[in-house]
Amino acid sequence: MNELAVGTRVSHPVYGEGIIARSHLTIYEIFFERGGKSEMSKYNEDLEVVEVPADAAPRTGLSLEEIEEAITFVMDKYQGITHVVKMADKWKGGMLDMKPANPELQSKEVPMEAFFHKIVMLRDRLRVLEQNINSHPKLDDEDRIHLQQYISRAYGSLTTFNVLFADKKDYFKGQGK
Repeated sequence: MNELAVGTRVSHPVYGEGIIARSHLTIYEIFFERGGKSEMSKYNEDLEVVEVPADAAPRTGLSLEEIEEAITFVMDKYQGITHVVKMADKWKGGMLDMKPANPELQSKEVPMEAFFHKIVMLRDRLRVLEQNINSHPKLDDEDRIHLQQYISRAYGSLTTFNVLFADKKDYFKGQGK
């Protein structure tokens, strides 16, 4: 289906007739007679065009807001631009077994790949936090340094998990020399 203009009347087998109120990067906001406001994918095959407004100009390009939405989506999806981090081969297929001190309580097993993925996500989020602190317009240098010290200490607390990484370049590093 081609890009539809705001004001286009459409029909949907469940919601009936509706009018496109807003057009986003991948969805339309449509007000339906039976379903009220609904967001639908622009690729929804159930939408049928009933009437195109006479003054509808074909839309070209993306608005700044749509570009920002797309970039935010990609950054959220991939937690920033990162390289692939590999787990050391000796841990592949392994299990992390957490046993409580109380033998009456059940232990918890976690696949090492899942645990490693969470450690890498934590590291990447700390890096994004570090970037946000460094580029924050309202923080002065003293505040930045103060917050950076907390992040460095957090990295230092996580050095125990360096054993999971295949490459030393991916290791956590604390405030050491």
